[in-house]
Amino acid sequence: MKNEIIAIIGLGYVGLPLAVEFGKKIKTIGYDIDRKRIEELKKKYDKTKEIQKKQFQLANKLSLTSNKENLIDATVFIITVPTPVDNKNNPDLKLLKRALKTTAQFLGKNSLVIIESTVYPGLTEEFCVPILEKFSRLKYNRDFFCGYSPERINPGDKKRTLTKIKKVVSGSNKKTTKRVNYIYKKIIKAGTYIAVSIKVAETAKVIENTQRDINIAFMNEVAIICNKLNINTNDVINTAKTKWNFLNFVPGLVGGHCISVDPYYLFSKSKEVGYEPKIILSGRKINNQMSKYVTSELLKKIKQNMVLRRPRVLIMGVTFKEDCPDVRNSQVVKIVNILKNKNIGIHVYDDIADKELLKKEFNIRLISKPKKNYYDAVMIAVKHKSFYSLGIKKIRSMCNKKGFIYDLKYTFSGKEVEMSL
Repeated sequence: MKNEIIAIIGLGYVGLPLAVEFGKKIKTIGYDIDRKRIEELKKKYDKTKEIQKKQFQLANKLSLTSNKENLIDATVFIITVPTPVDNKNNPDLKLLKRALKTTAQFLGKNSLVIIESTVYPGLTEEFCVPILEKFSRLKYNRDFFCGYSPERINPGDKKRTLTKIKKVVSGSNKKTTKRVNYIYKKIIKAGTYIAVSIKVAETAKVIENTQRDINIAFMNEVAIICNKLNINTNDVINTAKTKWNFLNFVPGLVGGHCISVDPYYLFSKSKEVGYEPKIILSGRKINNQMSKYVTSELLKKIKQNMVLRRPRVLIMGVTFKEDCPDVRNSQVVKIVNILKNKNIGIHVYDDIADKELLKKEFNIRLISKPKKNYYDAVMIAVKHKSFYSLGIKKIRSMCNKKGFIYDLKYTFSGKEVEMSL
């Protein structure tokens, strides 16, 4: 265990912070199939904005590569590739399977494979292990070993960074669990928690985000009811949270790679073992409809204002969450598309979003600067700090005489805007 060489497979929001932290302590290989990504990282530029230049400089034991042959000396392989859902919301394991096949080529005696990607309960040993055995021709728990340590990265969060979040660890036997724990303890300042089995660790991960999804769905439903009753939702929440055991969730659009995906993984496995959950996907159903709901509310208000020409709408923020460039599963993209189909003139402004990905994947082009006295409606869809810094007066100046502000994320107080969620 003293001379481990770590290989991180996949250098996205999860893999890169891991690679950098391990690269400060242990010889580490950061591998990604995206050559452009590797070239950017070698220049100490991270488009996800999770890692700053100073951190790269401290990781002097980290090497970056898109050539899989450079994985040959690794003793520990940590897989951090995305595990999305397909167009029918079934687990899409293509990227994971590809990563496993690559890893299998370089397994040797006593190699350790740790999965960090979100999975359903049992996936590590039921799906990953057979692939590793087949393509390595080695035997599980004899020649190579496995662990599962769910990622808990919160993209864009500069306070709860990787090393400050308690790490759940597990292994395929006691000795392996001890090895996994030893490895992560080198970088995790918040400490580790040893799960009793891989399957327990997998289940814990998937319910963390499912629970959050359900709680947000409840608040979204509350927001819809409050709007119909002409009550400010944020006022209701502020009043309710004066009680010690009130869970302080707020309504909003739910996107990203985890919360909007993990419930489907748990649902899929549950159905496989003969139980169809009643609650899990009810939350998904509500949250998936929120883009349609807020768009319909926006259009009602525009109609009330009797705009006789083609309405002009500014969407402020298109990422899935505040202060993060990630646009995966962003519900704001849905809002933009709905409005386009309604023949609404749309400008989208976001000083943080991944412009290239938006253009390539969603055909959305960002404007460099909003116009003054121009828009019939300004929707603040994401609570970026930069939007708050602009101030309500400057945002108000973007509206024309009949224009209004629809603040989905309570960026400003309810008294300062015409509409909020």
